[in-house]
Amino acid sequence: MTAVTVYSTGSACVRCTMTVKALAAAGIPHVEVDIRPSPATLEYITGDLGYTEAPVCVVEDGTGENHWSGFRPDRIKTIAAAR
Repeated sequence: MTAVTVYSTGSACVRCTMTVKALAAAGIPHVEVDIRPSPATLEYITGDLGYTEAPVCVVEDGTGENHWSGFRPDRIKTIAAAR
């Protein structure tokens, strides 16, 4: 089953909150990770993946290539449909 890791900046981030709620409503397993306390996590998001805004969603599908930034209900619907 496909799971999603949501890298967020916490509850003050509206797009992060909307993303987590949309994943839950679609029944997609997910884990939310707060990037603020971890320099290594922040480096992964900004350096390795190249994103500069939260949330960053990484689909744990084994490819390492399925990820995006921002609130993307279209991407969430695609994952839900593939399940």
